[in-house]
Amino acid sequence: MIFLRTAFHIPLICCLALIIATRAADASAAEPVPHLTMTQPGGMPGWPVITSVDRATNGMTVHWEGPPGYYRLFQKKGVQDKNWTQVGTPMLGRQATITTLSSNAFFRISGPSPRYAGSQVCGQCHTDVHNNAMHTRHAEALQTLKQIGQDKNASCLPCHTVGHGLPTGFTSELATPNLAGVQCENCHGPSANHAANEEDITLRPRKDIAAQVCGGCHTDSHHPTYDEFSGTGHANVTEDMSLVSRVDSCGRCHSGSARLTMLKGNSALSVTNDANMGITCVVCHDPHSNTVNPSQLRNPLASTNDFFLSTSGSFASAYREDVNVCAQCHNHRGASFTSSGRPPHHSPQYNMLIGTVGELSGGTKPNQAGAHARLIEKQCVGCHMATEEYVSEAQPAMTGHSFRVETFNSCAECHPFPELLTVFTTFSVSNQVQQLKQALDLWATTKASAALRTKYGARAWEYTTPGSLSSGGPGPSAAEQAQIPINIQKARFNLYIVQYDGSFGVHNGPYAITLLDAARAWIQAELNN
Repeated sequence: MIFLRTAFHIPLICCLALIIATRAADASAAEPVPHLTMTQPGGMPGWPVITSVDRATNGMTVHWEGPPGYYRLFQKKGVQDKNWTQVGTPMLGRQATITTLSSNAFFRISGPSPRYAGSQVCGQCHTDVHNNAMHTRHAEALQTLKQIGQDKNASCLPCHTVGHGLPTGFTSELATPNLAGVQCENCHGPSANHAANEEDITLRPRKDIAAQVCGGCHTDSHHPTYDEFSGTGHANVTEDMSLVSRVDSCGRCHSGSARLTMLKGNSALSVTNDANMGITCVVCHDPHSNTVNPSQLRNPLASTNDFFLSTSGSFASAYREDVNVCAQCHNHRGASFTSSGRPPHHSPQYNMLIGTVGELSGGTKPNQAGAHARLIEKQCVGCHMATEEYVSEAQPAMTGHSFRVETFNSCAECHPFPELLTVFTTFSVSNQVQQLKQALDLWATTKASAALRTKYGARAWEYTTPGSLSSGGPGPSAAEQAQIPINIQKARFNLYIVQYDGSFGVHNGPYAITLLDAARAWIQAELNN
């Protein structure tokens, strides 16, 4: 077990780590590009802070955070030892492995003292970014405290000013007016040293898209944005995105680093060493700009124009900034019934909402926007990001960043007993999905070619890599897919579109039924042959 504790060492802060016993398992390897792993009131830490001590192959690896510059790592053999020994030479990195140590070793880290300059100094070079940022709500953060009479509250000031509580940081609006409000150095760390010598790359402020940067302030029961977000699928990359074959295709929606790079017009291949970063705050929100969209979002909350971004298409030519922020990734990705390798991706929510995906009888082009797409002003956000004001610690605020439907209050404006309506709708549609799956199984075991029936049984209707509705092994090979009738291919496509939309009719109930009815007719036609 490892205990961390901090001690102040003027003008530097030192963090002590006591190793009581060796960890049972090795820590996982750090990412090639280091990211902030802790939350700190105010954003980017101004002091050096040890974040963990992990077992390595030949010793222990100490990790720390802090402003740019050189660090020195020290150790001593035990709590009674008065002699600190420097480990190695001063280093620019934020981790070091110690191979010569005792079982009761203490560590401390010393580094650059926090020297804050204020955004006006940053603006001398970064003019456009500075001018935009100074018109955001962050810049008015101290004013929000003044409006409620809390501008002298020491527990609030670290997140509403620059460097409060640290040397050269904010002390009062009278003494340090240049550090009032949230500015560049909250997110990038103290930068006076950089401003004094901008050519020294060792002093350049950090640029980090980690949610922990925002999470230092956007947290706790009053505004638990980070707390809600950190438990969601957006926060985590479940598959390795660093592969060259994946970062440019899957990475555009599964890697925050890749997507931001592509939004800037650059190739995602340049971030293969940093691709396993989730869809963090700055992927959806632009911290430097007051956009025309609420909450500094890069994209609007609602749209009704058809949109999809295929994994093989050009991101630059297909990207549309006027499309619903959720739809940027929650779209069908160019899915077609003619693709037989695997079912459509688990992301057709936007296209289901506006009714532009799936196959209809007679070759009719789908275009049946549901009432939720037309009548809910904020579309996805209207239901999936409900907010509540703070009442008490027992009834904290809700920011909507769990992205779950936490309340049916907004539904009640149009639907009496919305909870019951939701249960009825999802039960009805999911039952129909299962019925159609059984009908496809029946076709597979009675009407499919003898070769397919013998080899695949009930999976004879499936894709080569079956979807979640089937289990037990692969489906017909690419060559064998030609033996599956077009009607069955269209039916299975519709079935999986409804299945992978995930709402089972809540997003666009009438259209979901339309797709399932078309699938039912096609399956019945093949059963009648």
